[in-house]
Amino acid sequence: MTAADQAVAAESAAAVVDRFNAAWKDHDLAAVLALTSEGCVFEATSPAPDGERCVGRAAIGAAWKPIFDDVRSHFTVEESFAAGSRVVQRWRYDWAGGHVRGVDVFTVQDGKVTEKLAYVKG
Repeated sequence: MTAADQAVAAESAAAVVDRFNAAWKDHDLAAVLALTSEGCVFEATSPAPDGERCVGRAAIGAAWKPIFDDVRSHFTVEESFAAGSRVVQRWRYDWAGGHVRGVDVFTVQDGKVTEKLAYVKG
């Protein structure tokens, strides 16, 4: 892959994750799941030490539903950068009574999130 091809892939991955974040901000679970591949892998931040691993839209949707149902909660992207098909994003998640900061590592292929690995401080 040439440097120009890598730049286009990174831009595309960043654009997909930007759309993913916008849908997440709107608490639109259906729109977020539409931006994931059928076999998408999500690794949650808990339980320690490795987090729960969910594979596929149905499992991921079930894992994310409580977050989307809490309309008072929100994620704030603090920093994001792309490298090829990967996007690394530093974030803060706030809910009534607290917050946590963390990092997500996304993989994007063919315009869909194929992997979202989440890590938290603490």
